[in-house]
Amino acid sequence: MKKWILIILLGLVGLFLIVVLVIYTGSSMKLDAIHVIPAEEVVLPIGKASIEKGKHLARTRGCFDCHGENLAGYTIMDNPAMGQIRGPNLTPSPTSPTHAYSDADWVRAIRHGVAPGGRPLFLMPSQDYYYLGDADLGRLIAYVKSVPPVDNTVETNSYGPIARMLIMSGKLPLAAEVIDHRAPRPDAPLPGVTVEYGKYLAFNCFGCHGEGLSGGPIPGGDPKWPAAANLTPDKASGLSKWSEADFFKAMRQAQRPNGSEIDKAMPRSFAAFNDDELKALWLYLGQVEAKPFGQR
Repeated sequence: MKKWILIILLGLVGLFLIVVLVIYTGSSMKLDAIHVIPAEEVVLPIGKASIEKGKHLARTRGCFDCHGENLAGYTIMDNPAMGQIRGPNLTPSPTSPTHAYSDADWVRAIRHGVAPGGRPLFLMPSQDYYYLGDADLGRLIAYVKSVPPVDNTVETNSYGPIARMLIMSGKLPLAAEVIDHRAPRPDAPLPGVTVEYGKYLAFNCFGCHGEGLSGGPIPGGDPKWPAAANLTPDKASGLSKWSEADFFKAMRQAQRPNGSEIDKAMPRSFAAFNDDELKALWLYLGQVEAKPFGQR
């Protein structure tokens, strides 16, 4: 009897080790895959006004949330299940992995989620940035290249078992995998209080709320994060009863109409959107298809 128990235990241990090996190997293959992205030319503007617009883009597109207020690096996630995930130092310091980036390297990283050597960048939300217009992308890159260098060596990511399992299974997709890198990009609409410009700004929302904006569990998010809210005009779970003032309050003060605080998983940097940008977003959200919560 003891012999059979030992055999079963050894079999279970062996099976566990095989599963671990499969998960580790499968996730490593995706993390180490090489994506060949042709160089794209984007004109980088000069002048203080353009740099300030680039800073506004960095603020409202979440760059500071993942890379820190000085862009010198930030720990995004630190728990045994997901691992230690860090936004790297983006400043022009020799301690930064981006200090020798060419303009084309910046375009690949931001728009395609690919490092200079072709490997995918983890948790880089390039699927949200792919449709960023050339002029805005140029302003963003020009701003990042203009920030003061900060000597800060950020350790490379270490991936926990849940993160690796999600990567291998495709439930935590890498941007470089899911982007259609040859998809045409329409010209960015002119800034203004229009549905078109609101949709352009809403690309930032798709990563957490889904392309349908009906919310649900956030792919790759911290396990402690709540599900993303339904931003459609659905009567049961969406924003059908919200006013524009309610939306402004949520974005600027991180509060729902009843005064309750919105979880910090929603970037507080969205408060930096100007009035016209928020009005355009609200205009766009008001005309998207109403969907039940969780369909993303």
